[in-house]
Amino acid sequence: MEPSPWAWEPAWLEVGLVATLGAAAAIVQHRRRAPVLRRLAGGGAALLALAIFTTPVETLATTYLLSAHVLQNVVLAEWAPALAVLALGPPAAAALARRAPLRALVHPLVALPLWLATIAVWHVPALYEAALRRQGSLLVLEHASYAAAGVLLFWPVFQAAPRALGPGAKAGYLAAAFLLASPLGLLLTFLPRPLYGFYEQAPRVFGLSPLADQQVAGVLMAASEAVLFFGLVAFFFLRFLAEEDRVRAPAPTR
Repeated sequence: MEPSPWAWEPAWLEVGLVATLGAAAAIVQHRRRAPVLRRLAGGGAALLALAIFTTPVETLATTYLLSAHVLQNVVLAEWAPALAVLALGPPAAAALARRAPLRALVHPLVALPLWLATIAVWHVPALYEAALRRQGSLLVLEHASYAAAGVLLFWPVFQAAPRALGPGAKAGYLAAAFLLASPLGLLLTFLPRPLYGFYEQAPRVFGLSPLADQQVAGVLMAASEAVLFFGLVAFFFLRFLAEEDRVRAPAPTR
């Protein structure tokens, strides 16, 4: 007997991890009197993660719809990590960045390939379906690896330690991330047949065929990445232009 598509069946391990990390971060931010923006970013990251693991999104993702699972992955690999890194204060980031492993992993030429590889590997049908059919440690590993790769990806964007990137470099880095990740969303959108047997055999809901569900998943992935990455690229590119204008501005005459 399959659960109702509207059933609230939380992924308790993921919920516990998110709640623990979120509470610890909130305590640190309160003690260090973090700015409001950082507090909002930390709260947003936790709320997004909890939303995909405690609401019917979790039931839909693990039982019915590829599009719901893709929504979870997009939140874990992109939106929540971006907010979490933004929430981290410079002193804490600098302390963490002094550790050799993290210092190496957050280099842009390491973080970006790792993020791309994580997304690509977990979308291999055999591995993707194995995680769904077992829904145990392998699925938790999938979720954790998405979040970790996302944190590494966005670290050079929002943190100056261990190396500070200029706004132009950040815009180029984010544009490369979008361009290199976008083929997967396009693949899901335009493939003429379902890619994952698990969802092809799943009970149908909302009148979506397996192929239509896959197309929705591809559009959702592409649209989400476009909003996040294009928004950040535009922000840092405008900052780059503003800095260039300041450099070129003539010195005031006396």
